[in-house]
Amino acid sequence: MAEFKRPLSADDALPPVEPPSAAFLVQLFLVPGLIVSIIVCVWLAFHWLAHLGNDPQAYVRTLQRANEGRWQAALNLANDLRGPGSAALKQDEPLARELGRILSEEVVSGRSGEQSETLRVYLCRALGEFAVPAAAAPLVERIADASDPQTARAAVEALAVLQANLVAAGQDFADPAGVTAAVVAASQSDDAPLQSAAAFTLGVLGGEAAVERLLTLAGATNDDVRFNAALGLARQGRTEAYEGLGEMLALPDTAPGPGDDAAAQSRRYKRALVVVNALRGVALLVDATHEPPPAGLVDRLKAAASDPVGDVRSGAAALLKKIARIAAPAAA
Repeated sequence: MAEFKRPLSADDALPPVEPPSAAFLVQLFLVPGLIVSIIVCVWLAFHWLAHLGNDPQAYVRTLQRANEGRWQAALNLANDLRGPGSAALKQDEPLARELGRILSEEVVSGRSGEQSETLRVYLCRALGEFAVPAAAAPLVERIADASDPQTARAAVEALAVLQANLVAAGQDFADPAGVTAAVVAASQSDDAPLQSAAAFTLGVLGGEAAVERLLTLAGATNDDVRFNAALGLARQGRTEAYEGLGEMLALPDTAPGPGDDAAAQSRRYKRALVVVNALRGVALLVDATHEPPPAGLVDRLKAAASDPVGDVRSGAAALLKKIARIAAPAAA
């Protein structure tokens, strides 16, 4: 006869209930609470750094402290000066002068290392974003320091931005000839990146001395220097730029392979950037002269119109249409 089994009840299916221990409560509530508190504090710190622009003097106070995080304040200030609603900040001459003083003090302090170098670079970039002539003096001072080519390069690049901002605001450097002379001196440096940056800035500054130096740099052995000189001459409406622009347009594309590393991809990207800039340089000259470029250069534009890179193809096609419109009345 089968043995009778009592069906399981709810009490039989559940383990006995015990009160939670103190350790369990700590793990359940206190530890997660501490983690959340730490995350909130970190977020608030970054939020504070990112919004220092609400008070320009907060930037100054942060930059005056000798701590390793000052470069972040300089970077945030440069970003705020580029952002929307920055017109008043760009015109803050006392702030520009104070940043120049902090930059000079950082150099005089003799501090070295990555933190100090980064701070100097971002201070230069911030000064370039202003639209007041007073921002130029500390940048020119840094260009003359041959012992620090990285900061000098940042200062040269910042002067190009500052020049564009001053022109947009209807202003000019207090000493335009002095600024150009400093950049010309930088273009004679043995440091190729500094020389390349100087070639670019000379094209933005313009003027007789700048163009004369650009004509020399157009024959430099370094590709970046030579290409920036050609673009600078194009900005100044000089047809001597066509030779360098043609060289830039002729750079061959390297199709990416399955085993290409990041360096190969970077080289391909740079080539595309050089060709696109060459197209812009030719367009500037066509607009300045109202004449078609030389026939050999037009042939290179036609080849670029079938380039594997989309931006190159579209840019070349648009430029060829512009040249055709200019050539049509002449042919008639």
